[in-house]
Amino acid sequence: MPSQVLGSQQTNIPCLPSCVISSLALAISAAITPQVMAAEEVNLTPLLIEDRGIAAGRNPYAEPDAPYKAKRLSDSRQVRDIADTPHTMTVITKEVIEESGKTELKDLLSAQPGITLGTGEGGNSFGDRYIIRGYEARNDVYTDGLRDPGLITRETFALEQVEISKGPNSTFAGRGSTGGSVNSVTKKASQAESFTTLQGGLGTDKYKRFTLDTNQAVNEDLAIRFNALFSDADIPDRAPAAEQRQGALLSGVLQATDTLKISADYYHFRGDDLSDAGTFLVDGKPDNQVKYVGQDGLDFQDTAADIFTLKFDADLTDDIRLENKSRIGQTENNYIISAYSKRRGSLRSFTGWQENDYIGNQTNLIIDKKLGDSRHTIIAGIEYANEKTKAGRYTVTTDSVTIDPYNPDNSSWKGTTNRDPSRTELELKTVSAYLMDTVTFSPQWELFGGVRYDYFDYDMWAAARTNRDGSITPEKEYSFSDGFLNGHLGVVYSPWDNGNIYASWSTSSNINGGEADAGTNCGYGGLCSDSDGNYKNADPEQSTNVELGTKWNLMNEKLLLTAAVFRTTKDKVIEGGSNSYESGGSLNTGKNRVEGIELGLSGNLTPKLSAQAGIAIMDSETLKSYNEENIGKPKANFAEQSANLQLKYQATPRFAFGGTMTYSSEIFGGQPDTAARTSIELDGYTVYDLFASYQFNDQLSLRANIQNLTDEDYYTAVYRGGSIVYIGDGRSANVNLIYKF
Repeated sequence: MPSQVLGSQQTNIPCLPSCVISSLALAISAAITPQVMAAEEVNLTPLLIEDRGIAAGRNPYAEPDAPYKAKRLSDSRQVRDIADTPHTMTVITKEVIEESGKTELKDLLSAQPGITLGTGEGGNSFGDRYIIRGYEARNDVYTDGLRDPGLITRETFALEQVEISKGPNSTFAGRGSTGGSVNSVTKKASQAESFTTLQGGLGTDKYKRFTLDTNQAVNEDLAIRFNALFSDADIPDRAPAAEQRQGALLSGVLQATDTLKISADYYHFRGDDLSDAGTFLVDGKPDNQVKYVGQDGLDFQDTAADIFTLKFDADLTDDIRLENKSRIGQTENNYIISAYSKRRGSLRSFTGWQENDYIGNQTNLIIDKKLGDSRHTIIAGIEYANEKTKAGRYTVTTDSVTIDPYNPDNSSWKGTTNRDPSRTELELKTVSAYLMDTVTFSPQWELFGGVRYDYFDYDMWAAARTNRDGSITPEKEYSFSDGFLNGHLGVVYSPWDNGNIYASWSTSSNINGGEADAGTNCGYGGLCSDSDGNYKNADPEQSTNVELGTKWNLMNEKLLLTAAVFRTTKDKVIEGGSNSYESGGSLNTGKNRVEGIELGLSGNLTPKLSAQAGIAIMDSETLKSYNEENIGKPKANFAEQSANLQLKYQATPRFAFGGTMTYSSEIFGGQPDTAARTSIELDGYTVYDLFASYQFNDQLSLRANIQNLTDEDYYTAVYRGGSIVYIGDGRSANVNLIYKF
């Protein structure tokens, strides 16, 4: 498999900017060459479960003195450092986030290799929607290791780092996670020391952003941390489209006894946006002259989140630890978003509301001890989740409307809106059990194995609806239950002091209706039924990933280089019917595959030059489909080539500057897990950002950012018919003053 993947992709490499390929290749070869030597016996590093404390707000998971490199993951079930973990992980540290100038999770993720965005048209909400390695991942988002309820706008002000796991990993994540999963790590209170950071920013497009991060070590056992946000800005070149955000994270930690630690946090967020539906295609190309057409008094997108998490850590013995965390969360997403329909020659309103309630609990027993001649790190866990989702729409009654998509001054709207009753109500209960073991046989050999069983109960009520042909599907209730077993195996061979090679195999499963926001819209990942609206039993979709890779920990562990070839195959795919708007679908008839190579680099190239870089070169193919015309076609909203490079140069002890380059090849329109419509295509793009910072003294510093330096016209996602094309942000600039004490 690996040789086929490499061979099929080599001809595509020149499509990437040559500077990225050559720089990354030279860095890898130059760094690895002197390190390849005979292995010497090394001591096993004891398992480190909790953070080492926060010094002046530094990321506790990052490599000391190498802030662009994450040393380890926050999830206690990931028991080895990233360099020794046998699958691809991309970690965006706090310093990379701050210096990039990106403030939304979707902007961070869409810039990463192998990740694209999906549109919010049709059966799913206009919220953060990610596609990882070609597979839908909008419900594969986690915060501190627990599933994040709802499809909402996600901010970065309270994040320590973002961890992207590539490939199926249901052993850790549960259902879904075909292309991977995203875990956001929040800032935690620490008894290490007290500090406060105030930051204020002003910029173009009415940009205003203010944050507070304060940690107070009350005593050696108790600490409290508070993060707050207020931001308000127009979307560059798309006003009056705008975003206003308010948020807070309150966290605390108490060392109740020598063996018991209690921590808790409460997250509060409100978003009040005028979201931009973008433009449309004309003769197969985006019309870049279309202005924002949303109407004041009509359009809005309001998101809300209130989430409480409580965690207990108990050291039962020197080598046995018990961890329990619980979460209660509520989220909302309400929107009316207007777009101009070129085909209809009129305004088109997309509406929806969604309320989510989530209760989750996870318990892990962690045993780290030597058994016989081998070291075993065993994780035995159980997890419970109860997700409730209500969803409906708004009725828009138009009295008069005049829309000129090229001149907003000629546009006007009069009418009323009304929030309709719920159309679907879903409750999904899941009970899971898993067992993992990482076995260190010698300094050269380590084996990871894990299994997980998930059992779920699915109950949905759907209101009566009028179909496109005028027929009426009556009110329905759907109820079913099932279970599935998944596994993960990985082996790491380390014949060199600083490098290893690894191989891994992992699986995942997803259920009929697993995308909670899509209701009964089969073509968008919602529940599939027959043409009369009756539920038809469908097996869980099954995914398998195989990966062969290498990781190198160099420059005194200040630089991590990674490379991997992979193949993900998804079988028993539940496809939408001939018209993907319908509930009726073709059950378990599809099969598709994504394969490719991914390279990564993070850390210090020199004492003054830091970098995070990644390249993904992939190929996708539909292998089976109810529609033979789909076979052989690629996946939708899938970029065969993508790259990201962020560099920072510390020119003097006080002055630093750097930049980011993001590249994506062309993508096609289409629906999740349905072959792309190759007639609907967006061109590839390259976007450059710049930043610089100056440290006046130990307390005061200044940072400036320019996004999209060349004001590139680019487009990040396209709906299958081309009626919605998301527009990348135009050029913008801001300056931020940071005061720490």
